[in-house]
Formats: sequence, structure tokens, C-alpha cells
Amino acid sequence: MSKRNLFIGIGVIVLAIGWYAFRPELLFIDKTVSEGLPAASATTMSKGTEPMVLAKGDFRGLAHETKGAAMVHQLADGKRILRLTNFETSNGPDVHVYLVAAEVAKDNDTVKQAGFIDLGSLKGNKGDQNYEMPADTDLNKYKSVSIWCARFGVNFGAATLTSQKS
Repeated sequence: MSKRNLFIGIGVIVLAIGWYAFRPELLFIDKTVSEGLPAASATTMSKGTEPMVLAKGDFRGLAHETKGAAMVHQLADGKRILRLTNFETSNGPDVHVYLVAAEVAKDNDTVKQAGFIDLGSLKGNKGDQNYEMPADTDLNKYKSVSIWCARFGVNFGAATLTSQKS
């Protein structure tokens, strides 16, 4: 085998790994989600209870422009949902929604040091979407939301949650 063919083979492998790691096509592809707030079950609807907003905040961009609102809803059955509305950020590889144990998730180090709950992969980089929260989540501890790129350890954007309790 000639050196030229060996270099071409290595080059193709490096390009494939680079493409997989950075996913450059995602810079040009938007995924829009349009989920409604989960409806109350038939047994709880008879009580006439609406979902209660426990906390809310607005996103601000950090590593990428990020906008929209984050709200924690408590449903009539006791489940808590983090709802992102009018949400928009950049697309990217392995982006997750984190609840962060800090007042403000202002940078990458804050998220890593404060601790977080991973609510799952971002469903889309635009639109309204819901993420179920663990039942034992302490909103006095987890006071911000981060849109986190797990592959590169980057905080795309964050929202500080302010309690809405009377």
C-alpha cells in the first residue's frame, strides 16, 4: 500500500470522527417542538384544579443565544413539569436540560460545581416542550435551568427560577 493511500484512509477516518463529534449539519437544522401542557386526568378534572405555577424565569444566552421562558408547573396529580415556552436556542450535539443547584447558572463552572439534575435530552431547539421532574426535587435547592451541551461541557443558556408561591 502506498503512503498516499494510507494518508487518504487516515484522513477519511479523522473527518468521520470530526463530523460525528461536532455535528456541523446541526448548525443549519432546526427542530421545532409544539407540546401542550399535560392535561389533567378525568378524575382530577372533576375537581376543577388547574396546574399551578411554582416557579418561573426567562432564559438568557451564554455560549449561544437562548431565549424563552422556563416554568415549573405542579399538576393536579402532584407531578411536576418543567415547561419551556417560546423557547429558542442553537442546535447542537448531545444537548440536555439541567436543573442546577445554584441561584444563577451563569457559566460552565457553576453548573459543574453546584450539581444538577439531568431532565433529559433537549427535544428541540425551538418551541414549547415539557420535561417531567423527579417527585422529590427541592425547588429551594435547584433554582435555575441550564441548556447544557454534555459533549463539550458548555452552558448554552440559563434561566433563574423565581418562586411563585404566595
